[in-house]
Amino acid sequence: MNTVIIIPARYASTRYPGKPLAMLKGAFGKNMTLIERSWRAAKEVKGAQRVVVATDDERIKDEVERFGAEVIITSEHCKNGTERCAEAADKLGNEYDIVVNFQGDAPLTPPWFVDDLINALKEKPDFHVATPVLRCDVAMVNDLLEDRRNSLVGGTTAVFSKDFSALYFSKEVIPFMSEQRLKSNEGFVYHHVGVYAYQKKMLNRYVGWGSSNLEISEGLEQLRFIENNKKILCVEVNAKGRKFWELNNPEDIGKIENFMLEMGLS
Repeated sequence: MNTVIIIPARYASTRYPGKPLAMLKGAFGKNMTLIERSWRAAKEVKGAQRVVVATDDERIKDEVERFGAEVIITSEHCKNGTERCAEAADKLGNEYDIVVNFQGDAPLTPPWFVDDLINALKEKPDFHVATPVLRCDVAMVNDLLEDRRNSLVGGTTAVFSKDFSALYFSKEVIPFMSEQRLKSNEGFVYHHVGVYAYQKKMLNRYVGWGSSNLEISEGLEQLRFIENNKKILCVEVNAKGRKFWELNNPEDIGKIENFMLEMGLS
């Protein structure tokens, strides 16, 4: 089964306009745009045969071509990254069975997260989508809670059943965790890592369903699958000591740069 990674990137973000072109400084002082760092991270995935960026903006297109990546122009009417991936996958034809949506705001995503997704979707074809979840330590839960207290859109959390079928995703921290359980580390919160592996045939159906109520309420594209009774496989991944955070707000730049410094990422 052939796999393509598509990195959706748009300029006109409501919370953070121009985010793909934001500059991030690596551990040794080298500046790169967010979209270049995300593309370089995606290129490290072993299980994909191709990596492309999908955008509706000429400024992003010019930047992607500057650092030598492949880019596809998509419609400005795509409602989210999944719809943009669907359009780009259509333009690529029928060569690929699995399409990976590698978020352009997650340059710290380790390549084995994505390889685990690809392998899981191949092994469990009754699932239509696979996405990684990372069990939070106390520090990460506190970071998520602090963002919410400051009215910032932080990371997304996930809850799932015993067979790892997704039950719900939220920008609130779920499930509820008492302070006592949190301090004792007896509880569990799973950070959803915003990467998806889809069966290609599901993408056109996704677009045809149109936006769903929960998707609109949470601002989370994957909820459209759940509301249309399609199974999402949550794949628990191991960070292996790597720090992970997404760039959701301008305030996240410093956090991500500090993580790159700690991990020695150039």
